[in-house]
Amino acid sequence: MTRRYSPFITRLWSNNRGATAVEFALVALPLITLIFASLQIAIIFFFDQALQTATQKAARQLMTGSAQAANMTQTQFQAAVCANLPSEFQCPNLMVDVESASSFSTINTAPITLTYNANNWNYSPGNGGDIVIVRALYDWPIVGGPLALGLANQPNGGHLLIATAVFKNEPFQ
Repeated sequence: MTRRYSPFITRLWSNNRGATAVEFALVALPLITLIFASLQIAIIFFFDQALQTATQKAARQLMTGSAQAANMTQTQFQAAVCANLPSEFQCPNLMVDVESASSFSTINTAPITLTYNANNWNYSPGNGGDIVIVRALYDWPIVGGPLALGLANQPNGGHLLIATAVFKNEPFQ
C-alpha cells in the first residue's frame, strides 16, 4: 500500500523558492557569531598590548631609580602606569603589584590571587641591583554575553588583562 499525500503537501514539498532564505538563516547566526568573536579577540589583543606597553614605560622609572629618588608612592606609580594607557581604560579599575627581591631565584613569580581590593597590592620598588617584578591587571569588559565564546574569564563577565615586567634595577644610590 502506497501512501498518498494531499496535493497541497506535494506542492509545498517540491517548491524551493525560499530555499536560499532558509539556507542563509541557517548560516547567518554562526557567521555573525564568528565575526563578532573575531572583533572581540582583536580588541582584547590590542588593549592587552597597550597595557603591556604602559607597564614597561612605567617600570622603567623603577629600573632607573627615578621613582625611588622621587619617593613615588603606590598610588603615584599606578597613576604613572595609567598615564600611558589609552582613554578607554578607567584608572580606578587598574591594579598594580610591585615586588622586589635580591635575586631572580627568590622573586615571587606565583600567580596573583585576584581580590579587586586596592589595599591588597604590594609596592616594593627595591634598591639598586634588586630584581623587580611589576604586574598590571585590568578587568576588561566583554560585550556579547553568550556570543563571547569563552572570552570572559572573570566572575563579572570580563576578561583579565595582565601585563608583566621583570627586570634588574640599575645600580643607583
